[in-house]
Amino acid sequence: MPHRSELYEDAPSACWPIVYSPDYNITFMGLEKLHPFDAGKWGKVINFLKEEKLIADDLIVQAREATDEDLLVVHTRRYLNKLKWSFVVATITEIPPVAFLPNFVVQRKVLKPLRTQTGGTIMAGKLAVDRGWAINVGGGFHHCSSDKGGGFCAYADITLAIKFLFERVQGVSKATIIDLDAHQGNGHERDFMDDHRVYIMDAYNRYIYPGDGFAKRAIKRKVELEWGTEDTEYLQKVHTHVEGALNELKPDIIVYNAGTDILDGDPLGGLAISPQGIVKRDEVVFKAARRRRIPILMVTSGGYQKRTARIIADSILNLHNLGLIDKELATSGAENPKVEQMIRDSAKDLSNLSLQ
Repeated sequence: MPHRSELYEDAPSACWPIVYSPDYNITFMGLEKLHPFDAGKWGKVINFLKEEKLIADDLIVQAREATDEDLLVVHTRRYLNKLKWSFVVATITEIPPVAFLPNFVVQRKVLKPLRTQTGGTIMAGKLAVDRGWAINVGGGFHHCSSDKGGGFCAYADITLAIKFLFERVQGVSKATIIDLDAHQGNGHERDFMDDHRVYIMDAYNRYIYPGDGFAKRAIKRKVELEWGTEDTEYLQKVHTHVEGALNELKPDIIVYNAGTDILDGDPLGGLAISPQGIVKRDEVVFKAARRRRIPILMVTSGGYQKRTARIIADSILNLHNLGLIDKELATSGAENPKVEQMIRDSAKDLSNLSLQ
């Protein structure tokens, strides 16, 4: 019998299935600036969406922090105990000075934001099934597995969201992970290595971190990209392989890891995708999901430049403008005339991915 979790309490029906908390953002004496990650990007995304009048504070779902009991659905007790050592957290987050901070400070200022984002992903999993789609403005910690963190990922939120759904939601027994962050998603791959209920598609720069050969064995559809891959080639590959993955197996839920570290100039991603290319990529994935009536959960994952928050917001606005996400859709499932029209209109678009 699953434990009672506050993360699965019903969200107010007036809310968009967009999950966020101000607690997502990591701000502590400037230490967050020692990692190339913009540790306040999640709040900036929300502020841009508010400026555009898409959302307001009372219309988004407030994320809750995942408890130890929630985390133990996937993580080992031994791993969670390791996070009580500041030097372990410093290694995982790649911020060396964290090693010298008292652990109670590390828990409050570094790990609590990551636990809250993890709770947000789990909550968004249920929302996606209930409403047809959901976006956690944070999360996407795809390098963390049940017993090992790394690459700024301390909790395995993708694995947790899927395991929660399998255990608690009737009719959810198959999941597809579409991982389009610039890095290989070795955390969820290790967690679902021998689990035939989970289909993993992963497109990543083949030359960068983590280069986890063992984890690659879990990828059903592997798209290894070269340095400096640009929009046209990238979007064609994304379209071909997303369609192929969903034709191969129709899942009950799609978890879309929408990293923006594919952006041209990202110090860690090594790819050369334009802001418009990222917006188009998200559109391709959502169109594929909506056309097949498959609930989709999007997490924002990696993205290491100051301008990525604006791009994420622009992408969400684009999805809304196209009718791929909206309040009516959210409350009445996938049967939506705007979506029906969009599907008819996009038949040609799907075979012509130029950005003109």
